[in-house]
Amino acid sequence: MSTQVVLPRILQIGAHASRKIVEVVSSLACCHPIILTDKTMVELGYVQALLAQFEDAEQLPDVFDNTIPEPTVASIMQAVSKVKSKPYDCIIALGGGSPIDTAKAVAVLVKFGGEMKDYKFPYIQTQAGLPVIAIPTTAGTGSEVTKFTIITDQDTDEKMLCAGPGFMPAAALIDYTLTLSLPQRITADTGIDALTHAIEAYVSKKANLYSDSQALAAMKLLALNLREAYNNGKNETAREAMMLGATLAGLAFSNASVALVHGMSRPIGAFFHVPHGLSNAMLLPSVTAFSITSATARYATCARTIGAAASHHSDEQACELLINELQQINVDLKVPTPKEFGIEKDAFFAVCTTMAEQALASGSPGNNPRVPSVKEMVTIYHGLWDK
Repeated sequence: MSTQVVLPRILQIGAHASRKIVEVVSSLACCHPIILTDKTMVELGYVQALLAQFEDAEQLPDVFDNTIPEPTVASIMQAVSKVKSKPYDCIIALGGGSPIDTAKAVAVLVKFGGEMKDYKFPYIQTQAGLPVIAIPTTAGTGSEVTKFTIITDQDTDEKMLCAGPGFMPAAALIDYTLTLSLPQRITADTGIDALTHAIEAYVSKKANLYSDSQALAAMKLLALNLREAYNNGKNETAREAMMLGATLAGLAFSNASVALVHGMSRPIGAFFHVPHGLSNAMLLPSVTAFSITSATARYATCARTIGAAASHHSDEQACELLINELQQINVDLKVPTPKEFGIEKDAFFAVCTTMAEQALASGSPGNNPRVPSVKEMVTIYHGLWDK
């Protein structure tokens, strides 16, 4: 059986890759770009550094800096209005997963119209919108190389998964130097997010030879450098490895899929405004423990790849060591429980069933080695509270 692999047309990877922006815009036959970003990127000087690359005043991009974390339908439509206000022919997305997800959604809506809910999975968007040039500034989401975008319906608190080749960026500039100023919390959350992508892509029912190769390479890069990047953010070797690992993990899950962790994570973010990577981190050990008997050999390979187990360990021993390592990563990187994050217990428990139903409806749990019932997901949610 063959596998369709969808990639950006251009990948520029390495130190100062973002300085190739003018060349990439031109190579896409574009001449009137707009930058979609957030105010943090402006404050850090990243937007000005990008603008400084454009010597041709006629090509100098306008800037929309009102993207928000965990983008909503309302924030998307605000950006759509801006992009429709002039004849922009491409979008430069600068920032973490949220600005990039915003740009991918805006690019499709500007070209094809409709409402965001029209593009919600199981609908598949096959046609590309405006060309998107993604410049990630975190090593985590992999959104720069995926055919997915996640947008929250603020009226229902549902995180909508929108999918299809039409959401794939036309180009991605993978510049690890943009991550050197990341604070520890964002380094941790985005790093565990990327590790989750790699593990879930590898154990997914949709895994294939191509995604496996990307997932295993990503796991090794991420697991061996995550703690160092967290503890010593100026270590360029660790930062470069994390950035490449996050991109490879993005390629892996974009061409396989994510699974139960992501399915259960999205509703936590929607209801309680927990950053996506952090809610993944909360769930990863527990969901792995739930799933592990249904893909023992695959999880054992994950354990050996990340250095949690050795070749002499049996698959069962390796799986146990994997769970221990995932729990220890959360300890070392100070991942809070929902209780420690500040969520009210009654509020959390009151929506566990709704979150489980939304998770199941997203389709991601169906890719898991062990597909849970709503009741089983509720049990996992309850177990997170003060674990």
